[in-house]
Amino acid sequence: MEEELKCPVCGSLFREPIILPCSHNVCLPCARTIAVQTPESEQHLAAGGGGGDHADKLSLHSETDSGYGSYTPSLKSPNGVRVLPLVPAPPGAAAAPRGAGPASSSLTCPQCHRSASLDQRGLRGFQRNRLLEAIVQRYQQGRAAAAAAAKCQLCDRSPPEPAAVLCEQCEVLYCAACQLRCHPARGPFAKHRLAPPPAHPGAPGGGDGGGKGAAGGRKLPTCAEHDLENYSMYCVSCRSPVCYQCLEEGKHSKHDVKALGAMWKQHKAQLSQALNGVSDKAKEAKEFLVQLKNLLQQIQENGLDYEACLVAQCDALVDALTRQKAKLLTKVTKEREHKLKVVWDQINHCTLKLRQSTGLMEYCLEVIKENDPSGFLQISDALIKRVQVSQEQWVKGALEPKVSAEFDLTLDSEPLLQSIHQLDFIQMKFPVSVPPVPLLQLEKCCTRNNSVTLAWRMPPLSHNPVEGYILELDDGDGGQFREVYVGKETLCTIDGLHFNSTYNARVKAFNSSGVGPYSKTVILQTSDGELGLAWFTFDPSSAHRDIVLSNDNQTATCNSYDDRVVLGTAAFSKGVHYWELHVDRYDNHPDPAFGIARINVVKDMMLGKDDKAWAMYVDNNRSWFMHCNSHTNRTEGGVSKGATVGVLLDLNKHNLTFYINGQQQGPPAFENIEGVFMPALSLNRNVQVTLHTGLEVPQSVKQPKLPNN
Repeated sequence: MEEELKCPVCGSLFREPIILPCSHNVCLPCARTIAVQTPESEQHLAAGGGGGDHADKLSLHSETDSGYGSYTPSLKSPNGVRVLPLVPAPPGAAAAPRGAGPASSSLTCPQCHRSASLDQRGLRGFQRNRLLEAIVQRYQQGRAAAAAAAKCQLCDRSPPEPAAVLCEQCEVLYCAACQLRCHPARGPFAKHRLAPPPAHPGAPGGGDGGGKGAAGGRKLPTCAEHDLENYSMYCVSCRSPVCYQCLEEGKHSKHDVKALGAMWKQHKAQLSQALNGVSDKAKEAKEFLVQLKNLLQQIQENGLDYEACLVAQCDALVDALTRQKAKLLTKVTKEREHKLKVVWDQINHCTLKLRQSTGLMEYCLEVIKENDPSGFLQISDALIKRVQVSQEQWVKGALEPKVSAEFDLTLDSEPLLQSIHQLDFIQMKFPVSVPPVPLLQLEKCCTRNNSVTLAWRMPPLSHNPVEGYILELDDGDGGQFREVYVGKETLCTIDGLHFNSTYNARVKAFNSSGVGPYSKTVILQTSDGELGLAWFTFDPSSAHRDIVLSNDNQTATCNSYDDRVVLGTAAFSKGVHYWELHVDRYDNHPDPAFGIARINVVKDMMLGKDDKAWAMYVDNNRSWFMHCNSHTNRTEGGVSKGATVGVLLDLNKHNLTFYINGQQQGPPAFENIEGVFMPALSLNRNVQVTLHTGLEVPQSVKQPKLPNN
């Protein structure tokens, strides 16, 4: 559990820990060293120069939407975490006038590297993690009690003196006198880290009674905004405890607020339930370690038995087998070493996972012992997610041996003497020919929108082995063939082709002897999508795992409060295309984002945060365009339940335009876009959207029809 109680910057136990917006913790003194001042001009540019409303979108209170800040690591903490040093003011910089407020600054989390802007309160604007502080204090008390029993390992006295320090590099306990004599703080020892003696494993817990006593002796926490008010409610939207006065006059007045005690019990129950799952997996892991250690012994014994058998067979074949015997022994040894290495690697990996899970369990149990609801709720969301992720790491097959104790090696000692020099563990080395012509399964070949699917098989009674296949496709305009797939599968779908185009496809097989002949050429026609009449749905195979699809994959919502991305099943490279998204549900004023993206877009944050997406995100009052986390063109007018958002992708003019309820929203959003794009959407659990495709392009952008002659 000690790893959970150490600051990622200084590597020591937390001192006055504060909670960052990303739910990680850092010491208050360490936070002062990694805070970075931002010039006022950069702050204005980061806010888009759009005024106070736009700046609020990028403020600390919407940090989950602002993505990762850019930074240049320059230092490393004792834990190996890269951190940012404090940037001094440039020489000659004028001091801020009185009353102008503090200079703008930000703080980058040393673990996830997300940046948080500091308001006028500075670091005091972050909440103190009182729960973690109490656990650290109890841990230190228990360690101090155990340290009293630790003895110096270099004393010549009998009995040895109590240990005063532990050198973390030498791993030796010293009393005060021996430390001065044997481990002075100079020379090569100057860089060694001296720490208090280690605690006994059972010392830090302190039992349930100790936890209750500590909690009972602490003063009830008061609201950070209103010093005279105690926390009484919990804001679900902000995930923070609040007081009564916050609800009356503060920023939480219109948020979803619930009773503090009820939410405390609910989150405590969720954490306990998740811990039960991790505990069961830890028990299975312990049993699995015993199984792996038994497997080591079996591999050793079977390997020795096989060597003895092999030696006996080879010795019986007289002089002609002597040279071959050494080669075969080498292969057996390599096989045994490979198996042993795989098992040892699996033991080390499983042991590491088990230690991490155990440490997390101990920390969570200490958290559950606390009777501070507000402190618990400050960290419960992040802690529940960590426990769930810890449980998910024990996936199916993780607790199964990767190798068996048996040696799949056979040797036939019956062949004639002239065949001895060809003996090997590979039983047959007959000459093989190239594979025959694959047969295209035309009944399974099809097209959908601008994608084609091809299937093939080998002819019956074909004995030549096949190692893989090569699928080739032309450019849709009678050009040269090019490889689009190489692998062992006999079914392949190619996306992102041109609409209304004719493609030729062929396939061939290969093995160790070479490449076989081509199959017959199949001709496939993609759909006529030039006027936007493309039919598609949301793609469940590429969507984030928190996305929930229904209504034949046409309706999307999310299980998470964070934004998650889902793509469409169509890919566009030319033509004019239009689709609409109907807002079925809209709660608590979230910011869904609509637009287009590449297939490899990041799917665990808002659409448009990275350079693989072009989007419009919108709330109930206004909208912004976003690409590469750059926010532009704020436009009044938002969405609500029942609204319709239209997306017009014109790859003839290479631009993207958005509509809300049939009216164009702002200017054309992006110009000069080229390549292959997929319809995209990001949303959280407060939004539900239904996709409508196969629509006519809005009249304002349709090309005029030529008169019939």
